Amino acid sequence: VQLVESGGGLVQAGGSLRLSCAASGRSFNIYRVGWFRQAPGKEREFVAHISGAGSFTYYADSVKGRFTTSRDNAKNTVYLQMDSLKPEDTAVYYCAASTSMRDYLLGQSYSAWGQGTQVTVSS
Repeated sequence: VQLVESGGGLVQAGGSLRLSCAASGRSFNIYRVGWFRQAPGKEREFVAHISGAGSFTYYADSVKGRFTTSRDNAKNTVYLQMDSLKPEDTAVYYCAASTSMRDYLLGQSYSAWGQGTQVTVSS
């Protein structure tokens, strides 16, 4: 599967953005998808995860209650709705997918990655 993120940009603190992760190929519903981010000078960190059918989601504590991930398998797309954005959310955001994994919190568990999209939150 190939992944392409979109929807990043510049927003003021307290604002919202919705990221999209579009996948190529068939049977996207068998892919579990994770969102990760990497800020300058920092390590990549887990943001959110969604199961293939969309029935299970999990969030990092830093975004819980502000970010929501969802998917539309008919459109081969996963979304990350980001509300109440903070300057510390500034980073390049990546989506990643895999059909199976040991630990969805770890980037190494995912076999396919998008190119990333920049999110900048100004104070």
